[in-house]
Amino acid sequence: MMKPLISLVALAALAACGPSTQATPEAPAVELYAMDCGHSTFTDVGMFADDGSFDGQSRELIVPCYLIRHPSGDLIWDTGLPEAIADMPNGLTPQSFPAHFVVPTKLTAQLAQLNLAPADIEYVSFSHMHSDHTGNGNLFAASTWIVDTDERTRMFDAEHRADPTDFNNYNQLENAQTRLIEGDADYDVFGDGSVTIIQAPGHTPGHTVLLVRLPNAGPVLLTGDLWHLAESRERRTVPRFNTDRAQTLASMDKVEGLATETGARVIRQHVPEDFASLPAFPAPLN
Repeated sequence: MMKPLISLVALAALAACGPSTQATPEAPAVELYAMDCGHSTFTDVGMFADDGSFDGQSRELIVPCYLIRHPSGDLIWDTGLPEAIADMPNGLTPQSFPAHFVVPTKLTAQLAQLNLAPADIEYVSFSHMHSDHTGNGNLFAASTWIVDTDERTRMFDAEHRADPTDFNNYNQLENAQTRLIEGDADYDVFGDGSVTIIQAPGHTPGHTVLLVRLPNAGPVLLTGDLWHLAESRERRTVPRFNTDRAQTLASMDKVEGLATETGARVIRQHVPEDFASLPAFPAPLN
C-alpha cells in the first residue's frame, strides 16, 4: 500500500514544479494621447544650436500636450501654448522673437472629446518651465503638481522666472498640492513602473523627460526640449539659451542610454514627424 502512496506524492511534487496555472499580473491598462497644442513657424532657428549650425534656417515645429491615462488616475504632461491664442484670428507673433504661433484647437476642447475637464485630471507635470510647455498650467491648479525642486525654485524666483505674461500662465500652481522631485532620483508616478519622470537637466535647471511603458506598444520616451529639431539628436546640438551646456550633454547621454536599455521609442516633442507618427487624437497609443 505504500508504493501507490509514494507515487501520488511524487506526482504531486512534479506538478508543483510544472507551469503555474495562476494568472500572471498584467501590465496596467495605460494609454497615451497626443494632443496638438500649437504650431510654431520659426524664421530663424539659430537659437537651437550654439555652434551656429542652424543660423538663418526656417522651420515648422509642433507644440504637443500629452495625456497619460492610468487606472489610478490621469496625468497631463506639458500643457502647450496658452489656449487664448486660439481666439486670435492671426495667431501670435511676439515682438523681437523670430516665430509665429497658432493654436488650432484649445486643450480644453480636446479633453472634452474624452469627456474630461481640467478638474478631472489628477496629476500635472511639465518637462520644464518654458511657455510652450506651461502655457495652460493654471488650468490644472486643482491637480497635484509633480515638479523637480530646482525647476520649481526657478519658476517662482523673481530674478530668473519667465516674463510676467508667461509667469501668469502657471502662477496659481504656487499654492497647488505639490510632489517635489529631489536629488537625482527618478519619480515613479503611479508606483508600478509604468510612468516614470526622469531627471535630465541642462536645458533648464530641472528639465525632465517621461518614460511611459505601454502594455502593447511598449516603452515610449517623451523627451521635452532635449532635442528641438529633427537633426538635433544626431548632431547633439545645444541651444544657446540652455542653462548648463555640460549638464545638457550629460542628460543626452543618460536618455540615449535609457532608450537603448529599454528599447523605448523616442519622441522628440517638437518634431512634427515624431508627433505625426503617434495615433491621431482622440485615438490612444496603448
